[in-house]
Amino acid sequence: MKNNKISFKEIVSHAKQYGFVFPSSEIYDGINAIYDYGQYGIYLKNNIKEYWWKSMIQINENIIGLDTSILMHPNIWKASGHVSKFKEIFLYNEETKSSYRLDLLIENYFKTNLKKETKLKHKLRKYLDKKLKRNETYKILKLINKIKLIAPKHKNNKLTKWTKIYEYNLMFKIPLKEHEHEKKKFYLRPETAQGIFTNFLNVLNTSKMKIPFGIAQIGKVFRKEIIARQFLFRMREFEQMEMQFFIHPNQEEKWLEYWKKKRLKWHLSLGLGKKKYRFYEHEQLAHYAKKAYDIQFKFTFGFKELEGIHSRTNFDLKNHEKYSKKRFRVFDKEKKTVYIPYIIETSVGLDRMFLAVFSSALKKETIKDTDTKKERIILKLNPALSPIKAAIFPLIRDKRLISYAKDIYQNLNLDFILIYEENDSIGKRYRRQDAIGTPICVTIDFQTLKDKCVTLRFRDKMLQKRVLIKDLKREIKKETSMNQLFKLLR
Repeated sequence: MKNNKISFKEIVSHAKQYGFVFPSSEIYDGINAIYDYGQYGIYLKNNIKEYWWKSMIQINENIIGLDTSILMHPNIWKASGHVSKFKEIFLYNEETKSSYRLDLLIENYFKTNLKKETKLKHKLRKYLDKKLKRNETYKILKLINKIKLIAPKHKNNKLTKWTKIYEYNLMFKIPLKEHEHEKKKFYLRPETAQGIFTNFLNVLNTSKMKIPFGIAQIGKVFRKEIIARQFLFRMREFEQMEMQFFIHPNQEEKWLEYWKKKRLKWHLSLGLGKKKYRFYEHEQLAHYAKKAYDIQFKFTFGFKELEGIHSRTNFDLKNHEKYSKKRFRVFDKEKKTVYIPYIIETSVGLDRMFLAVFSSALKKETIKDTDTKKERIILKLNPALSPIKAAIFPLIRDKRLISYAKDIYQNLNLDFILIYEENDSIGKRYRRQDAIGTPICVTIDFQTLKDKCVTLRFRDKMLQKRVLIKDLKREIKKETSMNQLFKLLR
């Protein structure tokens, strides 16, 4: 079998054609960067969530879970720095009639012109940061035109003049007022982390957790991305899987390295390929971070951030203590002192994780069949993540075979997500299941009526074997259980 390359366009097309991802509100021409998950997509998405959740909560004794609200008190976003600092700086180009993120333009400039000039890069970055803090954006615009920054994908790669620089807050404001004269500004949350921080004292007071310990959460977040593109990679409404780990300040380096290794191990357990991952250390940090690393994944459009691992120090808890007037202190029994815990954050975008898994699994294979060559599209998902665990087929539309097949389906559908099909030839049914990632097809034939055995056909190598019906549950569980993945994490 020969693997043929799959384009990004084909990945997006396959996701829609086979019921994984649909453009939201499509009958009204859709909304840019908003997507719905289809009948198979939701199973794959939920399986990824389950694997992450259990690998955090069940494998680690010192991590618990929460589910906090999307709407939160406005002062939370003042304390967290999001009101004043959760912004992107954009440059507007009159010639291309487009806006571009300043940080991405500068990063591209560094890669193209200053590959080895590390001192100059550092000096330029320091200058930009200084001018941003002082709100001297006109000086940045002057510098950008002086160094002759080029707009991406500009025709003939000619130099162009930048005419405007502006800030853009990424939070969605919502018109929510408890009273007629209410002046508070409410927002849809841009991250799930703050719900964890504001419940830190509740968890401490209602559980037996001691430092170090973590709090995990999966939830929806919302960001006003101007440049939202690349399918599920950058969206305005998406889900985060975050874990905030509370530690003693003098153990920051130890736990940062620990979670870098632990999270990479989790990604590698999915079998997408070791060469597809790399670490990237940020030079330009978010307002809350002291150190920041990305686990980058090689998508079809290049290496991009999949998960962030950050040291947030005590930035968040210290600010919530200041704004809320509540003490976020922990007593150190050994030193007889109190301290505000530091936080190591691991944050992975669920939708990006979905895209990484889906795009890596989608293959186009050329199969030799005697003297002819045939092509099949196959979604080689890890069986533990596959939306459908097994497909049940009668060989042909014979009443006896259909009855037998439906009995098997009814007996197993509380244990596994299954699909039953009887239309079309057996070959076409196999191909449909290959395309949605079903690892096992179970065929009931006339021999089944005599020996109570069925034929299992395995997706990846197309091998077949006969098993007794009474052993079918065990065989499917053996092939598709998530326990196989958990064993790799221990």
